Amino acid sequence: MVLLDDLSRRLKLDDPEERRIIANVTWAQYEALLLELGDSLAYRVNYLDGVLEIVAPSRRHETGKSRIGTLLEMYFLETDTEYFPTGSTTFRNAEQQVGAEPDESYCIGTDKEMPDLVIEVVVTSGGINRLERFRRLGVREVWFWQNNQFSIYHWREDATQFKDSFGYEAITRSELLPDLDMNLLTQCVLNPNPLAAAKAFRQGINEQRSSVEE
Repeated sequence: MVLLDDLSRRLKLDDPEERRIIANVTWAQYEALLLELGDSLAYRVNYLDGVLEIVAPSRRHETGKSRIGTLLEMYFLETDTEYFPTGSTTFRNAEQQVGAEPDESYCIGTDKEMPDLVIEVVVTSGGINRLERFRRLGVREVWFWQNNQFSIYHWREDATQFKDSFGYEAITRSELLPDLDMNLLTQCVLNPNPLAAAKAFRQGINEQRSSVEE
């Protein structure tokens, strides 16, 4: 355990994730920054009520998001699920004073202006509240990958019960993808060999489908 903790600390030092928070930024300044950055993949830019967050993702961050995205798209293909990947698109709403660039995002069933599902890989805490950003954009479900596990939140119309989580309820299984085995997905994301992880994930999906058909 001590060795694992030491290794984790060393990884964070060797592969830092830079984050900068700037207050009192106007919407016009935010849009000007987006225009200046263009299609740059070096930064994630988020905005909420005049607060700007600029993140330079670490390699661990990008590796995590890519592995999750690869496996999830394999699930869509294996289960014949209609999906529309929207990736790290900049979603914004001037009226709500919010802009966000999720790590991965998808519309499920039909293509829409805003994604149904967003996935965030959390390497460092702090910054603009993620759930509030996505609530204002109308995202139905949010997954966080943090400390080697998933946390899933689904938005409820009766938000008064979930004020502390901005109207989202913490759940154990996805309601957008109710047949997805989150334990299997977690195990495969943690597999250090991407090819072996993909094969194991596909096998697990097919075994689950076979057992249902029987």
